[in-house]
Amino acid sequence: MTVETRTGLTRAALFDMMHAYKTTALLRTAVELGVFEQLAGGPLSVEAMAARTGVVPRGASILLHALAAVGLLDTVDGGFALPAGGEELLVRGRPAYFGDMVHVVASDWEWDALKVLTKAVRGGGAVVSEHAETPRFGYWEDFAAYAGAVAGPTAAVLADAIDGWAGRRESLDILDVACGHGIYGFTVAARHGNSRLWSLDWPNVLEVTARHAERLGLRDRMHPLPGDMFTTPLGGPYDLVMVTNVLHHFSAERATELLRRLTAALKPDGRLVVVGFTRTDAPPERDPSPHLFSVLMLVWTAEGEVHSAGTYDEMLRAAGLIPAKEHTPPGLPLTIMVTQPAST
Repeated sequence: MTVETRTGLTRAALFDMMHAYKTTALLRTAVELGVFEQLAGGPLSVEAMAARTGVVPRGASILLHALAAVGLLDTVDGGFALPAGGEELLVRGRPAYFGDMVHVVASDWEWDALKVLTKAVRGGGAVVSEHAETPRFGYWEDFAAYAGAVAGPTAAVLADAIDGWAGRRESLDILDVACGHGIYGFTVAARHGNSRLWSLDWPNVLEVTARHAERLGLRDRMHPLPGDMFTTPLGGPYDLVMVTNVLHHFSAERATELLRRLTAALKPDGRLVVVGFTRTDAPPERDPSPHLFSVLMLVWTAEGEVHSAGTYDEMLRAAGLIPAKEHTPPGLPLTIMVTQPAST
């Protein structure tokens, strides 16, 4: 919504904000119970849904009616059915399935941290004992397990952006930093049979990464690098270094320190790719996603926030890299930045 089209606050709008968490809880519960999969074959009554999901009829009735109230189901002849788009987005196993992202975007890790947002605002940083900068933070296992719905389309755009350059390499050694699910590195590696991949993350996360690699038939080309991205020996040099969805966890100074470290592990004619949220100069109401994500960084990090495009330019230059070519995956608030050493 732009500044020009805003009409001001109303009680109804405030009320919607105050109980928005209920809609999130309904979606998460329906995903956990497999409600949408049960409806893939057609409409069901309350009684049939209760029997199929193993819940009591009263619980099924209240849940189904509430899901219909918020647009997650349609009512059909006394029963309930998937709405338009529900088959593609909410039924597990479909190519565009998005439901498991509730385990990331609506996780208990986020909910619990946001309960103490007031304390974080007062203190200017994380006040929970476990957060994004805590070693072996359990959230990252869920992120690695479930974030493929967003990572997959983004990784495809990334791979397209470097395909011409990568296809001319005799070999392609890849370092995937803060790899998580590993989808970015795996997508590039799957396109280039001459590639080898080193995946850096916490040991508990790499267990999930390895399962994805096995599923994709790439386990023999994946070499785990367990540990802290700031201190773990990187090896190299690499043709391609990727650092994805992590620089917003740090101040610009700390992020630049990491970029310098990664640039030193890069071949002179190599490429470095950054993926993450970026903030524009537009008013917050015109580009809300990065500002809302910065709220999560406030409760989860000491100094992190979404950096502006200008700040990224400064960080890349300070790390000895040229200004990046930017690419945007359709429908997602992420930016892919492809850069290389300035001396090339």
